Amino acid sequence: MKAFKGFHKNLTCLGFQFREDMVNRTEEANCAQNGFHCAENPLDCFSYYPNWRNSVYYEVDATGDLDEDAVDSKISCTEMRLIRRLSLEQMLFEAAVYMVGHPKREWNYRVRLETGTAWNGFGIVRGKNPRAAGGKGEFLLILKEEQDSPEIEEIALLKIDGKRYHSDEFYDVYGKC
Repeated sequence: MKAFKGFHKNLTCLGFQFREDMVNRTEEANCAQNGFHCAENPLDCFSYYPNWRNSVYYEVDATGDLDEDAVDSKISCTEMRLIRRLSLEQMLFEAAVYMVGHPKREWNYRVRLETGTAWNGFGIVRGKNPRAAGGKGEFLLILKEEQDSPEIEEIALLKIDGKRYHSDEFYDVYGKC
């Protein structure tokens, strides 16, 4: 199963040293107690590893015994293979893909409705007429829904660069102020 996982920079999590070149294995998968934890929604990784500057994130293949609980999209598994390391920009892109594929699922707490500003390097706004603002170097993920449903019809992933996109100005999904 495709999922996402955050780690400390040395690829450890709760004392376990993960390796990129092999399938990492453990004995049991109980989401509340043990196993390798990951999330179906990439944004949920920021709940467990919020400081993206001091963490690394991966797309993973979660297999073996799988267990889920009612807390966000967290999954526990007995086998995990690290597929590829993701930058913050790639994590946000994968979050957009997730929201497009699952428009009716509960939103991660970092997603704002209609208007929002970046915090900790990124901002995510979703709605019928979403607008977002941020500071230089921050990313804005803007998702426009269809007028009569939560289906997403347009997406923009902008980086406030000070040239094309300026700090503290609100942009829509078309990159317009």
